[in-house]
Amino acid sequence: MSADALRVLMVMEAAYPAHKGGGAEAQVRTLARGLRARGHRVTILVPRLPYASPARVERVDGAVVCRLAFPRLPLLASPLLWLRTIAFLYARRHRYDAWHVHIAHRMAAICAVMGQWLDVRVLTKVSGWWELEKGTLAPRTGLVDTLAQRALRRTEHWQAISRRIARTLESRGIPPERIVALPNAVDTSRFAGIRRDGALPPRFVFIGRLEAEKGLNLLVDAFSDIAQDHPTAGLLLVGTGRLEAELKARVRALGLESRIAFAGHRDDIEAPLAEGNIGVLTSRIEGLSNTLLESMASGLPMVASRISGNEDFVRPGENGWLFEPGDRAALATCLAEAAAMDGARRTAMGEAARVTVRTHAGLDQVLNRLVQLYRGERLLAHGTPAHNGNA
Repeated sequence: MSADALRVLMVMEAAYPAHKGGGAEAQVRTLARGLRARGHRVTILVPRLPYASPARVERVDGAVVCRLAFPRLPLLASPLLWLRTIAFLYARRHRYDAWHVHIAHRMAAICAVMGQWLDVRVLTKVSGWWELEKGTLAPRTGLVDTLAQRALRRTEHWQAISRRIARTLESRGIPPERIVALPNAVDTSRFAGIRRDGALPPRFVFIGRLEAEKGLNLLVDAFSDIAQDHPTAGLLLVGTGRLEAELKARVRALGLESRIAFAGHRDDIEAPLAEGNIGVLTSRIEGLSNTLLESMASGLPMVASRISGNEDFVRPGENGWLFEPGDRAALATCLAEAAAMDGARRTAMGEAARVTVRTHAGLDQVLNRLVQLYRGERLLAHGTPAHNGNA
């Protein structure tokens, strides 16, 4: 280990590695791999959960994963996990240069207090709108989360992965000088080799969980609205979830089985991304979708809802189309415009999407700024396109 190498503890209140996806988990894995490739040491601290690996300590991609075991007792499980977290952090108080917390919830609150007490740099990331509206940072919470929210406010730096999250944190009383605009990272090298034939017919591709918050019923209905006028267009849905049976029944009822395909869960997302030539993300709620970044990094222009994250990266007329979430007619208009576009123009927009992500969310760019934060250095640049005056 070189003298410049860092020792980073990543903390996440979830299973790791995740089974069949998980945005925060995928982001931790991307960052851990990138930091390891640069010679830094990474430890990942998570609870030991019944649906995850039972190993208390193991290596994943070279990073050490520590899972805190705690009795699953009614009313006592969470307090016992908190105590285990406190004990872990205190016992290893001199081992890490920085703690990077990836979900702003109760374990993050413990890290905030312990970091201030032990004089350890703490960066807390708000991963999505659940934390701000339903979780510990929600405007109205119960007693436990109210106390946790007060503790969280001791965090040294907050990572806001979108403009909207940054504004919300500021409106909730977080000093703006402690908010760092820094998006999720994507390893663009994974998608650099994807090239498409501009002469192929339009094929939309969605990658993600088949869940209600992804707006997929709206997508299927809007696609049905344009299907007759664009008979060569297709739609590929990649992923699994509770909505799968309902979506398949809806596709059958619309007579679109030959036009809308279900690919199930895929670990090799590069392959289905290469099969499409227009990305689509119709979510009602996100923080900053890894799917958005990966789709754009693969050279797909995006049809996306105007929500947190999407609105920072998708620039109408340049690399995609935006519509108001839940607006079926507006979504259908975007799909129709994308389907009617000639192949050369579609390819050019896809290349613009690729450049946008590489410039603002490429793994090297994000890691450079994270390393600055881990070292306690002053950041000299902002992260999202919006904060660079480009959106």
